[in-house]
Amino acid sequence: MNIRTIQAKDNGAIEAIIRQCLIEFGGNRAGLAWEDESLSHLSDYYNHKGRAYWVAFDENGKMLGGCGIAEFGSPDARICELQKMYFLPEARGKGVASQLLQTALRFAKQHYKACYLETLQNMHAANRFYTKNGFQQLEAPLAGSDHFACDAWYIRDL
Repeated sequence: MNIRTIQAKDNGAIEAIIRQCLIEFGGNRAGLAWEDESLSHLSDYYNHKGRAYWVAFDENGKMLGGCGIAEFGSPDARICELQKMYFLPEARGKGVASQLLQTALRFAKQHYKACYLETLQNMHAANRFYTKNGFQQLEAPLAGSDHFACDAWYIRDL
């Protein structure tokens, strides 16, 4: 497996993976990543200080998925958000998510003191994965969330 930061040539492929996953879990609706303006140009969105997005490829060069880190809320809070972590079905349960998460958290530790994320309760494997990796479930979203349709929220100290 190969992990690298996103490039402009990756935008279409990762958007397709994210949209496929959102459809799979009923996330193709308002209040979720489905409507994010940045979805079609993630390489531009993450090309700023304190932000990064990584994509993973199999040994044949097929994109398997990705995840990103960006600031969340007030700069004084020093909280980032784990964003747009989605994988093709064939990549799930094979350690790809773990490797990408560790890459993202190493980056996040350089810029932030905590990492927040939002997801859907019906993404059962993802919720177990976040808990297994030290994220604590919250009862409500942090103030400032744009994804009002998410129904599961987590945070982790870095």
